[in-house]
Amino acid sequence: MDSAKLVLALLDEAYEKKTWHGPNLRQSIKGVTAKQAAWRPAPGRHNIWEVMLHAAYWKYTVRRRIEGGKRGSFALEGSNFFARPEKGKLNETAWKADKKLLEREHRAMRAATVKVLSMARGAKELRQLYGIAFHDIYHAGQIRLLRRLMER
Repeated sequence: MDSAKLVLALLDEAYEKKTWHGPNLRQSIKGVTAKQAAWRPAPGRHNIWEVMLHAAYWKYTVRRRIEGGKRGSFALEGSNFFARPEKGKLNETAWKADKKLLEREHRAMRAATVKVLSMARGAKELRQLYGIAFHDIYHAGQIRLLRRLMER
């Protein structure tokens, strides 16, 4: 398998394709309610909702870097971690909207990956591209751990 196909396979498996190791990022949030997504293991710790948006943000960041996009163009104001739920928005509508943002960012990231890997400079971007797949897997595990802690 060439490196372009491998990177695309890593991105797909880390986000939504069947894995051998357990849930990928999309599977890790499947069935989670807004109330569960907002649960914190302790004051000042991130919740599932925030971790999920963090993953969306870094998909955007890598895509922006490889496309040469403008900084500060993410759909949400701020960077890296976003406090969730927003005041007065602990509801399924807000949770669903942020899950759709993750989905859009993944689709845009994947499309940018296909494009850059067809170019000569694609080889220079491989580390960032497989890195974002590893980032998804890391946070999928983190979300699964938060779900287990919540059950206690």
